[in-house]
Amino acid sequence: MKIEVSAYSLKAKKKNALNTEIKFSMPFFKRFSDKQKEDFYREFSTLIKSGVDFNQALEILTDQQKSKFIKTIYKTINNDVVKGKSLHQAIKNYKYFSSYEYYSIKIGEDTRRLPDIFDELQKFFSRKIKMKRQVVSVLAYPVFVLLITFGVLYFMLNFVVPMFASVFQQFGKELPKITQFVVNISNNFNTIILVTLGFVLLIFIAHKLLKEKDVYKRIISNTLLKIPYFGSLVRKIYLARFCQSLGLLLSAKTPLITSLELTEKMISFYPLKVVLAQAKKDILKGETLATSLKKHTFFTPKIISLTAIGEQINELDSMYDELANQYNDDIDHSTKMIGTILEPIMIVLIGGIVGFIMIAMYSPIFNLSKVIQN
Repeated sequence: MKIEVSAYSLKAKKKNALNTEIKFSMPFFKRFSDKQKEDFYREFSTLIKSGVDFNQALEILTDQQKSKFIKTIYKTINNDVVKGKSLHQAIKNYKYFSSYEYYSIKIGEDTRRLPDIFDELQKFFSRKIKMKRQVVSVLAYPVFVLLITFGVLYFMLNFVVPMFASVFQQFGKELPKITQFVVNISNNFNTIILVTLGFVLLIFIAHKLLKEKDVYKRIISNTLLKIPYFGSLVRKIYLARFCQSLGLLLSAKTPLITSLELTEKMISFYPLKVVLAQAKKDILKGETLATSLKKHTFFTPKIISLTAIGEQINELDSMYDELANQYNDDIDHSTKMIGTILEPIMIVLIGGIVGFIMIAMYSPIFNLSKVIQN
């Protein structure tokens, strides 16, 4: 009987171990969304401002959650805080929190301005969500049109063009170059698709292998910045993040060198990280921040001039906060303009492709009388 119980216990342990393994593997497929983070920081700030302590605030936030996954995150953070860890230490090893959040919360705890930091983080994620929605709304129509274009192209090259080609073969005459070109594409269309997919897969693998290399980061980022219009938009996005991050740190009375160092860790864009690393060295040599930024073309004259003014009147944090708002407004306008520009371009594109194929197919028919006479 003891043996049976032991065997049963062993099976139960294996089952529990399997369930635990599955349980810990499940978060791989889940995420702590920007919307959930926005709600987290807004509600956490409200509770702390109301005089609720950390432990009780986290318990209230945990009880409000319907998602078991988010509840698990909150409970783990709460347990670490109860054990004596600070909030930034509790989230440090969580992959669901970015370095920007970690360092911002750390500064908030060090300066005793955590509610204000939570408000800034809530604004940050609110802007991020707004930008994502704008990008989705802008790209939804072009992506839909591209899918329709590909479907039409696939149908025409696999069914319509071969039907015309079989008719043209009966003439026994040489086809026009434009028609022969389309027929050749039709005959090799499946091969072209496979080669294209293989090329895309190769690029994806190469990106995964090289994305941490400085040379690769420099080449990709510089190429991205040179793309007409889109490069300007990318520059504005990272300038807005730079101004927002540095303004947040400086408003918390963080020393300029430390603020630049933390901003460098918060921002992942390679050209900006290089500039910030150089700016720290220049300031240590006695230069002003404006003088250092002026050496780099990444920064606009507006940022450089307002940085100089902010340093003179000791209001650098206010200047950067205002600059962040201006750049965010510019980003909103630019993303809307992209949608306005892309729509007619996509219409012209699909019309041009279909029109080209139809002209190529009907070109021999227009000359049918001449072929028959010969």
